[in-house]
Amino acid sequence: MKAVKFLQYLINGISIGSVYAIIALGYTMVYGIARMLNFAHGDVIMVGAYASYCVTSYLGLPAPVGVLVAAVVCTLLGILIEGLAYKPLRGVPSLAVLITAIGVSYFLQNAAQLIFGSAPKNFKSIVTMKPLVLFNGGLTITGEVIVTVLACVVIMIGLTLFTGKTKMGKSMRAVSEDRDAAQLMGINVNRTISITFAIGSALAAIAGVLLCSTVPTLMPTTGSMPGIRAFTAAVFGGIGSIPGAMLGGILLGVIETFSKAYLSTQFSDAIVFLVLIVILLVKPAGLLGKNVQEKV
Repeated sequence: MKAVKFLQYLINGISIGSVYAIIALGYTMVYGIARMLNFAHGDVIMVGAYASYCVTSYLGLPAPVGVLVAAVVCTLLGILIEGLAYKPLRGVPSLAVLITAIGVSYFLQNAAQLIFGSAPKNFKSIVTMKPLVLFNGGLTITGEVIVTVLACVVIMIGLTLFTGKTKMGKSMRAVSEDRDAAQLMGINVNRTISITFAIGSALAAIAGVLLCSTVPTLMPTTGSMPGIRAFTAAVFGGIGSIPGAMLGGILLGVIETFSKAYLSTQFSDAIVFLVLIVILLVKPAGLLGKNVQEKV
C-alpha cells in the first residue's frame, strides 16, 4: 500500500507540475527573447480562467469553446500589455520594467475584483473523461491529470518544433541571441516580441483553465501563487530554456507534493524554495540553463 500511495503522490505531483511547466514556458519564452520578467503573467492565467468561466457558465457554451475563447482573449491581452506597458520601456533599466510589470499585475487583479467580485466562484471542469482506477481503488488517475500531462507534453513538443523549424521560430531565436544583429538582418524585432507575448499569454490561458479544472475555485488572486511557483520552476530548470521550463515545472510539482505528503503542508513552499536555492548555488544557470560569458 505504501508503494501505491507513493505512486499516487508522484502522479499528483506530475499533474500540478505540468501546470507549472505550461505557465513557466510563458515566462521562459518572454525572458529568453525580450530579456524581461513579465510578473503580470500569473494574472493573465486568472483572466483566461474567468474568460472560460463566463463562456461556459453564463453563455452555456461547450468547454472547448471556453478554452478557445480564453486563449484568444489572453492572446489579445498579451499583445495589448506588451504594446502599451512594455514596448515604450525598451532600452531602459530593468528595474523600471519590473515595476511596470508589478503595476500591470495589480491592475488586472483589481479589475477582476471590480467586475466579478472577491467571492470565490465554482469552476466547472472542462474534462469529462472518467477516472482510471487501479489496484482495487488504491490508485486513482483522474481525467484532469491525464489531460493536463498530455497537454504539457504536446505544448512542449509543439513549441520546440515551432522555434526550431518555422521562420518565426528562427526569428525568435535570432532576437534572443542578438537583438541588434537580428534587426540588421531584416528581422522585425517588435513583431517578434509581440508574437512571443501572444504565445506566452495563450499558454497562460490554457494553464488557467487546467488549473481551475483541477482545483475548482476561481477568484482574482487565482494566478498569483501558481505564477510565482511557475517562475521558480523556470529559474529551476534554466530560464530561457523550453525543456528546462518543463523539467523545472514537473520537478517543482513533485517536490511540493511529496513535501506536503511526508513532511509538512505548512512548510512545503519553504522546502521548494530551499531546493531552488541549493540548485542555484550548485548550478546558477539552472538545470538546463547555459552560462553565458559576456565580453568586457
